[in-house]
Amino acid sequence: MSFEDEITRAIAAHGMWKKWLRSAIDNGKAEANPVEVARDDGCQFGQWLYGSTIPDAVRAGTDYTSVVKLHADFHQCAAKVLEFVAHGQKAQADALMAGEYARISADLTSAMAKWMAASH
Repeated sequence: MSFEDEITRAIAAHGMWKKWLRSAIDNGKAEANPVEVARDDGCQFGQWLYGSTIPDAVRAGTDYTSVVKLHADFHQCAAKVLEFVAHGQKAQADALMAGEYARISADLTSAMAKWMAASH
């Protein structure tokens, strides 16, 4: 799969997280383990990001570094949302989704799009 395809697929997949987390909040059920969700190398994008197909020269760039950090932050924040859900703290989960999660998600999507544009 091409670099552009990986990024495009990751943007779409991470967009689905919002729907999935919203459903967890609305249903009051965290159907995933927050510890597993917090891992940024467990999703398909994280596996690619840390895999061997990205050249070292790309890994040394600021775009890669930015995406790695924001991707890790994204997973940490998603895990926090699920922890709130698991503890019945709907208001806190809602607030996190509207604030920190929305910011990190937007920043990650922007960073991935910037990285993709820079690769051309």
